[in-house]
Amino acid sequence: MNNFGIKKGGKMKHILWNPWHGCHKCSPGCLNCYVYYLDKLRDKDASIINKVKTNFNLPLKKDRQGNYKIPSESELATCFTSDFFLEEADEWRKDIWKIIKQRKDVTFLICTKRIHRFNDCIPDDWEDGYDNVIIAVTCENQEKANERLPILLDIKAKRKYIFASPILEDIDFSEFLSTGKIDLVSVGGESYNNARVCNFEWVKNIKKTCDKYNVKFDFHQTGSNFVINGKHYKIKHHDEYSQAKKGMKYL
Repeated sequence: MNNFGIKKGGKMKHILWNPWHGCHKCSPGCLNCYVYYLDKLRDKDASIINKVKTNFNLPLKKDRQGNYKIPSESELATCFTSDFFLEEADEWRKDIWKIIKQRKDVTFLICTKRIHRFNDCIPDDWEDGYDNVIIAVTCENQEKANERLPILLDIKAKRKYIFASPILEDIDFSEFLSTGKIDLVSVGGESYNNARVCNFEWVKNIKKTCDKYNVKFDFHQTGSNFVINGKHYKIKHHDEYSQAKKGMKYL
C-alpha cells in the first residue's frame, strides 16, 4: 500500500507492523502471494506461522528520550505478511489488542481474507469497534466480493475498507457501496513472477462506482502485468506505485 505511515516533511512514510509472519493460501488471490515469493528467495517457508520476536510490541517501543518511536497520528498497516485472523495467532492476538488499545493515538489498518472469523477474535470490550482500528477485506474477484463483503457490512467497526488486490477481473461493488458503510476502496495489481493481468478498465469502472456512491478511492499499485488502452506493459516492481499515482491523476 502507498498511503499509510508517518508524516515527515509533509510526506507519508510507509509503516508495516507484522507481529507474526507467514500464512496459508486460501483464495485465488493467494496463488502468486508476494510473501511466499519473497520468503522463497530467502529459503524460508511462508506457510509456517511464526510470532515475530523483535517487533511484536513495535507500537510500544520508545527511544532514549522516552518518546514512542511510532509517533501520534501514525497509521500502521498491521499483519500484511500474514493474516490478522489466522487460527495460529489466536493466543498472540490477545496481546496485540491490548497494544492497540493502549496506543489510541495511532491508527491500525487490519486487512483480512478471513473476515468470517472476526466476531470470534475481537476483544470483550470491542462494542461498536475501537476508534483507532480500520477493518479492511480483500476480495480479488466477484465471487470473493459476494462471499466476504456481506460479512464486512454486518460486523461492528468504526471504519471499513475494501481492497481489490490483487484484482483479477472486473468487479461490481455497487451492491456494497450503496449501503454507505464502506469508507474506501483501494485497487492494486499482482506483483513479481507470473503476475496476472491488472486491466486499467477494471480500475476505472471501480472508480466510477465509488464516485457514484461518494466513496473514497485509491489505486495503490499497477502490478507487474498491466494493461491500459489495450496495450500490455511489464512494470518493474519498484515502479508499480509511481505508475499507479500517474493513473490516479488520469482518473
